Amino acid sequence: MAFTRGFRRRHPETPPGVQLPPGQYLTDGFPVLSAGPTPNVPLDQWEFTITGSVAENRRWSWEELQALPSESITVDIHCVTSWSKLGTGWEGVSVDTLLADVEPLGAYSMVHSYGGYTTNLAIEDITDGKAWVVYAYDGEPLEPEHGGPARLLVPHLYFWKSAKWVRGIEVIDDDEPGFWESLGYHDRGDPWREQRYQGD
Repeated sequence: MAFTRGFRRRHPETPPGVQLPPGQYLTDGFPVLSAGPTPNVPLDQWEFTITGSVAENRRWSWEELQALPSESITVDIHCVTSWSKLGTGWEGVSVDTLLADVEPLGAYSMVHSYGGYTTNLAIEDITDGKAWVVYAYDGEPLEPEHGGPARLLVPHLYFWKSAKWVRGIEVIDDDEPGFWESLGYHDRGDPWREQRYQGD
């Protein structure tokens, strides 16, 4: 696992009036953590698919994704390594928009990324305005180190669920562990319930 330095230093107290999930500290930076090397994904080869237990498979090229209705999202994000960053600004396409004509038949999903990363999510955790495929951060194209050209954004769960370099959602009937989940991380990862590891 690659990570930026500095996670063991003493962290400042949370400012008055700011509420964080248990065990979290506030950061102004944007630490970079990855399970492997950053993949190089040329935009003319990039695609996003929805497959699996659905009424109809769908595929979008980069240009087709850009043509879909986009949303600007301002959310707090919480990493399982204990940092939280407030008021982050993103732009992208709601997963609701992508699923509009697909009709998921399963209750779960496996999110797939370029580079081989996977993470599992319940369909209810990526619908009803809870998740987006984002391609811009802070008004600029999303940098590769932060998951560009596009990443999943699921801000109500720990940030490992917001898969970098996303390339597709596979709808599945039964919940199956993704990369970190198979190594002991929690299947859902709700920061407010401190679901960091299996059994939490």
